[in-house]
Amino acid sequence: MPDPAPILLLTRPEAASRRFAAAAVARFGDRVRPLIAPLMQIVEDGGALPLDGIRGLVFTSENGVSAAAARTRRRDLPCWCVGDRTTAAALAAGFPAESAQGDAVALARLLIGRKVRGPLLHLHGAHVQADLGAALAPAGIDLRGLAVYRQEPLALTDAALAALAAPSRIFVPLFSPRSARLFRAAAGSVRAPLDLLAISPAAAAPLRDWPGTSALVAARPDADAMLDALADRLAAGSLA
Repeated sequence: MPDPAPILLLTRPEAASRRFAAAAVARFGDRVRPLIAPLMQIVEDGGALPLDGIRGLVFTSENGVSAAAARTRRRDLPCWCVGDRTTAAALAAGFPAESAQGDAVALARLLIGRKVRGPLLHLHGAHVQADLGAALAPAGIDLRGLAVYRQEPLALTDAALAALAAPSRIFVPLFSPRSARLFRAAAGSVRAPLDLLAISPAAAAPLRDWPGTSALVAARPDADAMLDALADRLAAGSLA
C-alpha cells in the first residue's frame, strides 16, 4: 500500500483553521490530510467602544473587526486594515475600509501616505506583535490601542499528540510568533518529521534550533503565501 498523505496540522482558532483546511483541500486534494487542533480560542471583551473624538479605526485582524462590530453600531468612521481578508471582513460588517495589502509596516505606510488625521483607534488582541503607534508617531498620527479580544491557550488534542508521536510526516503552518511558541511548548517529544511553515521571520524565530524540524518562511505574510509554501514542500517531496 502507498504511504498515507502527510498530515496538515492546523493549530489556529477553529474558524481560521477550518478556512485554511478548506483552501488546502481545494488546492491539493487528497495530497494532504487536515487535522484541526486549535491551540487558541478567541474570547471577545464586552463594553461600548470609546469612540468620542476618534476619527478612524484601524484593524490588524478579522477578530478585531468581529469584536468591534459587536460593540458599536457606528459605521461612519473610515477604517484601515492590514490586509485584504481583514478588509473583506470589515466591509462585510458594514465598515468603510481600505486595505494596506500587507503587514503592519505596509499599514503604517498607507496611513502616513494618506496623511490621515488622528486620533485613530486600533482594535486588536491582548497580544500585539508590532508597535504600530510607535511607527506612526513620527508622522504626527495619534494611534490609540484597545484590546477587544484575547486568545486563550488550549492544549493539543489527543489526535494531534498521537500524530506527533507517530512517524508520518506532518506539515504545521504557524501564523504568529505566539502560535509558534505555543506549538513548540505543546508538542513535547516529537517522533514525526515536522515541516514547519512560518508566515513571517518573526513567527519562525521561536522554531530555531528545534531538533528534527525544518522551517520555511512564506514569501508574504498572508494565507495564500502559506499555501504556496506548502506547495513548495509538497513538490520537494522531502525535508529541506
